Amino acid sequence: MIPSDTASAAKPWQESFLEEHRLPDDYLDTANRCFEPLAAIIAKRRQASGASLRIALNGSQGSGKSTLAAYLCRCLKEEHGLTAVALSLDDFYLTRAERRELAERIHPLLLTRGVPGTHDVGLLRDVLKALGQESERPVFIPRFDKSTDDRAAKDVWTLIDAPVDVVVLEGWCLGAKSETPEVVAQPINALERDEDPDARWRSYSNQLLKDQYEALYAELDFWVMLAAPGFDEVLRWRTQQEQKLRESVAGEGEGLMSDAALSRFVQHFERYTRQCLRDMPQRVDVLLKLSGDRSIVRTHGLELRT
Repeated sequence: MIPSDTASAAKPWQESFLEEHRLPDDYLDTANRCFEPLAAIIAKRRQASGASLRIALNGSQGSGKSTLAAYLCRCLKEEHGLTAVALSLDDFYLTRAERRELAERIHPLLLTRGVPGTHDVGLLRDVLKALGQESERPVFIPRFDKSTDDRAAKDVWTLIDAPVDVVVLEGWCLGAKSETPEVVAQPINALERDEDPDARWRSYSNQLLKDQYEALYAELDFWVMLAAPGFDEVLRWRTQQEQKLRESVAGEGEGLMSDAALSRFVQHFERYTRQCLRDMPQRVDVLLKLSGDRSIVRTHGLELRT
């Protein structure tokens, strides 16, 4: 267990960050010990490369990756004078209409957002390329509205001036790789067994990993993982996320899920979550191992501050 008994006084920008993200004070100790050294590594890499640096951040649902991505960007700006932007793989989901077309043409389960094959990887690669280049026009960053289960209207997309020194891309399945047909053919839960008996849905997802996602991975420069202790924690964390979403929209929205619906929903991404937890710790540049309460209990590739 990484000790946390020497919390430092917050800097003004850190106080602002804690308030903005509604974080407890002890988040600051973790940030000072683990995240600031990570930001320093990223800043050093950016200075050595002389070009826009693309950071990949993997973490299962509810692991805190979105908050970490935001903290890294803020720290890179305040402490290292770098421009940085955080992107979420979730914001690059296909529109509901596009997923409906896939559901009708290939398999009904493709209507549900989440698995590889339900993202617009081409749009994501275009955005990453644009963020790294000089441009007189700002880059449009899409936004996905989970309460309506659809891409938000373009007039609420974020505008970012390019080039950007560091781009942090976070996603739950970022880094998942294609598997052999023999592995894909074996169902791992009730959803796969009962609703995808001929493996058409998961075979399509697996093929898209090979054809699109792995090309994206090759364009990313530095890999970080927030690793959950196991898949059993993921449903609990994802349930907490859904509760916050319900509260934020006063319980109204087509994309909101009941606890029973959420339990089924989690099975959609169980295969790739388990694969990432099993295989990625050996592949990433920096590993941040989490406990059930999401505290960091072990790291690899990072020199902690004391």
